Amino acid sequence: MTDSLQTIWVDADACPVVIKDMLFRAAERTKTQTTLVANQVVRVPPSAYISFLRVSAGFDEADNEIVKRMQAGDLVITGDIPLASDVVDKGGIALNPRGELYTRENIKDRLNMRDFMETMRSSGLDVGGGPPPLNNTDKQNFANQLDKLLTKAGR
Repeated sequence: MTDSLQTIWVDADACPVVIKDMLFRAAERTKTQTTLVANQVVRVPPSAYISFLRVSAGFDEADNEIVKRMQAGDLVITGDIPLASDVVDKGGIALNPRGELYTRENIKDRLNMRDFMETMRSSGLDVGGGPPPLNNTDKQNFANQLDKLLTKAGR
């Protein structure tokens, strides 16, 4: 990780509202440029530090735009493991809405498990739905990890 965090990018299509609200408060408090990227309109509060970028509808359009625009050291908020892998490969920091930090040490295992589960589902096996709703522990873990990253970056 680096202390050169300039921008927070948010994969906003699937980001829970409560996490966006935390990010909005953090952006204002720390004066950190925060950009939400999505293929549908996402409301953002008026702020010099918060912006919204709408991309074309289509598979991975928001993910591709984030990877294209982000710089090494930037923070990307996403629950999308392939996007997190691209972010880590490019030198960025990837954090999911449950407060789990994706790193060079854990991202390949997460990607392999995701691919395995997708193979199981596509072969017709019932391997369960998506992740459970965020709980208070998840929200606290996210807030703590975000604060730690912003503090380390001197924000």
